[in-house]
Amino acid sequence: MNRIALLQMVLCVGVYTSFASPALAQHEHPAGDPTKLGKVSFPVSCEPSVQPQFNGAVAMLHSFWYEKAHDTFAAVAEKDRACGMAYWGMAMTYYHQIWSPPGPTDLKAGASALENAKAAGAKTQRERDYIAAVGTFYKDSDKLDHRTRALAYEKAMDQLQARYPDDHEAAIFYALALLATAPPTDKTYVNQKKASAILEPLFVEQPEHPGIAHYIIHADDYPPLAPSALDAARRYAKIAPDSPHALHMPSHIFTRLGLWQESIDSNLASAASAQKNNAPGNELHAKDYLIYAYLQVAQDQEAKKALEAPPAGRPDDPQYMNWLYAMGTSPARYAVERHQWSDAATLPVPPNTFPGGRWAWTESNLHFARALGASHTGQIESARKEAQVLASLRDTLTQNNETYWADQVDIQQEIAVAWITLAEGKHEDALQQMRSAADHEDRTDKNNVTPGVILPAREMLGEMLLEQKQPAQAMIEFEATLHTAPSRFNALAGAARAATLSGNNEKAKTYYAQLLAICGHADGNRPELQDARSLLAQK
Repeated sequence: MNRIALLQMVLCVGVYTSFASPALAQHEHPAGDPTKLGKVSFPVSCEPSVQPQFNGAVAMLHSFWYEKAHDTFAAVAEKDRACGMAYWGMAMTYYHQIWSPPGPTDLKAGASALENAKAAGAKTQRERDYIAAVGTFYKDSDKLDHRTRALAYEKAMDQLQARYPDDHEAAIFYALALLATAPPTDKTYVNQKKASAILEPLFVEQPEHPGIAHYIIHADDYPPLAPSALDAARRYAKIAPDSPHALHMPSHIFTRLGLWQESIDSNLASAASAQKNNAPGNELHAKDYLIYAYLQVAQDQEAKKALEAPPAGRPDDPQYMNWLYAMGTSPARYAVERHQWSDAATLPVPPNTFPGGRWAWTESNLHFARALGASHTGQIESARKEAQVLASLRDTLTQNNETYWADQVDIQQEIAVAWITLAEGKHEDALQQMRSAADHEDRTDKNNVTPGVILPAREMLGEMLLEQKQPAQAMIEFEATLHTAPSRFNALAGAARAATLSGNNEKAKTYYAQLLAICGHADGNRPELQDARSLLAQK
C-alpha cells in the first residue's frame, strides 16, 4: 500500500469533527452543523491537527458551499501558515466550475490566493501539482478567455489524476473539470459519460463522499441520462444534510424524471436551510425548482406562496446569478404555465435589479412572458416591443461573449415572433417559424441554473397546431415533449386534448388519468382537470 492510500485509510475521519474557530464564528453567514457534510479524505502535509478541518473544507467545496469552504480553508491557514494547500483551497473557492465564469473581482482574489499558496510552499510534489493545476486557470486571465483556461485546468487535472492513480480526490476533481468543459451542443454527452465512468466505481468505494454523489447528478442531468443518477440523487441529501445545495441537487434528477413530490420535498428542505444560513441565491434557486414542481401538479396556491417575499440579493453571493435568474423567471413561470396571458402581458420588471451586460439573460424570461402574454391577448404592438427587447438582450450577450445564453434568448425571440405572426393571421408562416424555434431548442440543453425553460418550444408548437385544428400533428409534438420532460402538466393535458379531438378517447383517457394521478393534491382551478374528470366519468 502506497503512502497516499495509507494516509487515506488513517485519515478518513470525514467531517465528523467540529471545526469552529473565532474567524468562522464572527462571519456574517451563520454556519450549519459541520458534522453533517459527508466523508472526505484529502491527506495533506500540513500540521496533523488541521487535517480534519481541511477535510471539512474540501467537503464544503464539493457541495459548492464556496463562502463557508473559503472561511474554513482560511481558518486552516491561520493555524498553519505553511499550509500551502489551505491557500489552494481558497483559490478553488473562486472558480465555480459549473456556474457562470468568475468576474474580475473573483479572478483577482483567486490569483492572490494562488500566490499565497506558492509562497507558503508545499512539502510534497503531489501538493505542488495541485497548486500548479489551479494555476493554469488563473494564468493570463486578462489575455485568455474563460473556456481556454478551463480547458487548460481540465488537462492539468487529467495529468494529475493519471500521475497519482490512488488519489481519489484527483479523479473526482478531474470529473468535475470534465463537466465544466462539456460543450452545451454535444448531444452525445461525451464529457458527461466520461465523468460518470470515473465517479460511479468510486461511489461504490466511498458511498458517503459528497462530491461523488453531487457530480454524478450533474453528469446525468439530461433526459436520456437521468435514470442513471436516481440512486445518487436519493442519497446525496442524506450524505450532506447540512448543505443547502446538497438538499437541493437531488431535485435536478427528480425534475428530469417527473418525480414532482420528491422535487417538492427536496426544495422545501433546501430553501429552509438556505434561509437559516442567509444564502439568498441558494434560497431562490431552490424556490424556482419548487415553483416549477408545484405548477406541474397544479398546486398553484403553494406556488404563489413560494413567490412571495423573496430575500434581497447580494452581489458577493456565489449564487448571485441564481438569485437574479429566479427573480426574473419564477414570476414568468407562474403566469405562463397556467396560461394566464393577461397576467403575463403585464408582468412588472423590477427596477434596479438586473445589471445587464453578461447577466442580461437573467431578465429575458420576464420579457419573453410579456411577449407571449401580449400576443395571446391581441396586443401585437406590445408583443413586438418585447420581441425587440429580447433581440437587444441577445445582442448584448453576444457582445459579452455569453454565447450559450445569447442562443437561448435567440430561441425565445424566435418563439415570440412566431406567436406574433399567428396573431397577425399568417398561420402557415407562424407554424414554420415555431417549428424552426423548436428544432433550434432541440439542439441545445438546459443550463444547471434552471429546471427547464418556462414553456418548451415543442409544447407550444403542439398548442399552435391545436389552434389550427391539426390535432394529429399536435399529438406528435406533445408526446415529443413528454419524452424529454416526463409528466409535464401542459404536455399531458395537450396530448389528452389532441387525442380527444382526433377521436381517440381511449388514448385521451390514458393521458388524463396520468394527469389526475400527478395532481392528487391540486389546489388550483385548472380547466384541464375538469376536462379530465368529465371524460373519465364517461362510460
